[in-house]
Amino acid sequence: MFHIELVEQCKANNRQAQLQLYRQYCDGMFAVAMRFLKNVDDAEDVLQEAFIKAFQRIDQFQGEVTFGAWLKRIVVNGSIDFLKSKHQRTVELDETYMHVADDEDWNVEPGISLDQVKKAIEELPTKYKYVVQLFLVEGYDHAEISEILGITETASRTRLLRGKTQLKEKLKDLAYGT
Repeated sequence: MFHIELVEQCKANNRQAQLQLYRQYCDGMFAVAMRFLKNVDDAEDVLQEAFIKAFQRIDQFQGEVTFGAWLKRIVVNGSIDFLKSKHQRTVELDETYMHVADDEDWNVEPGISLDQVKKAIEELPTKYKYVVQLFLVEGYDHAEISEILGITETASRTRLLRGKTQLKEKLKDLAYGT
């Protein structure tokens, strides 16, 4: 059955269609939540809330993006909201130093594994980690990141640049064992 048909049936409150969409997307969306939360219970909670929110707001889904992309944004926002509420600390960046990040320069030293890159991202300060993860791992652009995190696009670019600089240092240390 086509996604569009399923979504239309969900809009008509068809429980079978909701279950089918849930089964189709739950594993992938769980993986997205886990990349942020690193805890199975928290990821399951956020995932459940995301699906509830998606089905409550399914009338807002207009099909301008795929259902999966729309749902992923709900999961990402839910994950970040969960982390914010858990940490209760959002440090605002001093935006007087403006840099524009060169978004294309993501070269990593030879011999560094994907797991090492992910671990290094995890070790970044929160304000950089989210931007780096949303940009590099989830594929969002600065306009989307600024909307998700409630920061300006300039702040997103600045945080990406600083996060990338710190990430490169961490990876360089790994590569050369310093």
